[in-house]
Amino acid sequence: MRSSVMQIGLSAVALFLAACNAPEDQGATEDTVASKASPHVQEIVDGYTLVMLGDSITAGFGLAPDEALPVKLQAALRKIGNKVNVINAGVSGDTTADALARFDWSIGDESDGVFIALGGNDLLQGIDPAQTEQNIRTMIERAKLRDLLVLVAGMRAPGNYGEDYRIAFDALYTKLARDEAVSLYPFLLDGVATDPALNQSDGIHPNEKGVSIIVERLTPFIDAAINETTSPQSAP
Repeated sequence: MRSSVMQIGLSAVALFLAACNAPEDQGATEDTVASKASPHVQEIVDGYTLVMLGDSITAGFGLAPDEALPVKLQAALRKIGNKVNVINAGVSGDTTADALARFDWSIGDESDGVFIALGGNDLLQGIDPAQTEQNIRTMIERAKLRDLLVLVAGMRAPGNYGEDYRIAFDALYTKLARDEAVSLYPFLLDGVATDPALNQSDGIHPNEKGVSIIVERLTPFIDAAINETTSPQSAP
């Protein structure tokens, strides 16, 4: 384990995915991406460092910095005894291609693992699922070259994108998990998407209650994955 020094209408689902594409300048640099991520500086401890690589859902669009998903996830994991730093590497509007372009410098040398939570903006833009799959696959392969734990969160396409597209998009995450032998959390927005009470007033982004539900459901998955990779039995 590395010691961290980092400071760090047709469907409500379709509307939610549209929100992932919050307008951002193109051609982002490392500095501009850093400024678009959550400015909240979390307490960094000497422990496991997991980078959450995502879009506006990860970045905490519309929320106070301390209500962003990575912040709440870190708190939940520490509450159950998992000494972990969850780093917010979310940028609103990012497609998988955008995240791939910044992957190497978004995942710092102090990182032990990466949680890839992307694909909503690819869906919104109608990008070929095969390209989305290849982009995520390349990120997984780069992470493996650095001996990082790799976790992936899936997204789901609404029916109005057409049956063929929906099937191809939804299947890409399962295919990646199988081919690359990585752990998959099937749907990042499980229990929250389409519920007005769990989304902000725009009916799109999760509100504080929505984030809390995501965290509640996600925490056991993350905890088990980290514990498995850090247990003595997992050592080569």
